Amino acid sequence: MISISVITCTYNAAATLERTLQSVLSQDHTAVEHIIVDGCSTDNTLAMVKAYADRSATEAPYHSIHYISEPDRGLYDAMNKALGMITGTYTLFLNAGDTFPNTTTLRHVASIAEGQDPLPGVIFGDTDIVDENGGFVCHRRLSPPEKLSWRSFRHGMLVCHQAFYALTSIARVTPYNIYYRYSADVDWCIRVMRTAEQEHRKLCNANAIVANFLDGGMTTANHRASLMERFHVMRRHYGIFTTIAMHVWFVIRSLRKGL
Repeated sequence: MISISVITCTYNAAATLERTLQSVLSQDHTAVEHIIVDGCSTDNTLAMVKAYADRSATEAPYHSIHYISEPDRGLYDAMNKALGMITGTYTLFLNAGDTFPNTTTLRHVASIAEGQDPLPGVIFGDTDIVDENGGFVCHRRLSPPEKLSWRSFRHGMLVCHQAFYALTSIARVTPYNIYYRYSADVDWCIRVMRTAEQEHRKLCNANAIVANFLDGGMTTANHRASLMERFHVMRRHYGIFTTIAMHVWFVIRSLRKGL
């Protein structure tokens, strides 16, 4: 059976975490591992996680819950810790406040990989944006193409990080570059896709919304710094001339939409 490791990294996330925990708990897929890495929260986060683990043992005994709480060097360092704990076939990062759109999401994603040899390197899907109450805000502006490759991200991050299921054998040996403070997820997705291509593995579109993304995270709050980092990431992977040309096109595209 295709198993899925869901990773949630937290720090003082009590205000938004419960919705995420409940969403994972409600998944009807029978091979789910939930890894929670907490950075020594000082609010009620850890108590919520412990209560969730107890609740899961009764309500979803086929789920496996593991958590740690210890100091870290930031979000991407916490993500790297989680990568050392995963055992599922595929790995997904789901932040506090993010949710799955329905109870069958993980089962649907797993069904895409069933029977494929070799297994796909990545399974990806679409994303909706939700507010702090979980209400629908809009469909994510960038939508994934039917056929995705590591070169696709020249046009922007076409797949939301929370809608990107990486084959664990690749994810585990592809740590996040903690040099980046806001855009290591972009760099990570590109590197995962490059490795998948080298291993002659497909990137499969789930043709469904597979994540509800909470509007207003760390990257949104630091938009300018994030854009500068993304430029550096793109330059590293695609070269300076391609990166400049694409950014000129981004400006033209935004101006056209404003007309």
